[in-house]
Amino acid sequence: MNMTNHASIRSQQRAISPMVVDLLLQFGTSEPAGDGASKVFFDKAARRRIQKYAGPLASILNEFLDVYAVVASDSRIITTAHLTQRIRRH
Repeated sequence: MNMTNHASIRSQQRAISPMVVDLLLQFGTSEPAGDGASKVFFDKAARRRIQKYAGPLASILNEFLDVYAVVASDSRIITTAHLTQRIRRH
């Protein structure tokens, strides 16, 4: 996982574990965030993919999945944060 210094600090400050970031990159849904970056988050389909992957552990993981990451065009994670509002798709 290739994170900027800013992203690793923010993940630690916001208590977003590296495992959740890995799951986000592996199963998350992506949408453009501007300047070539993309926002990766867990939508309903991504949560179903995690359910299939993790089985009974998925119910435990559910409380940690309200996060997103901004990923640069070179696949470096710029920042991570908790979702405070619903992501609106255009």
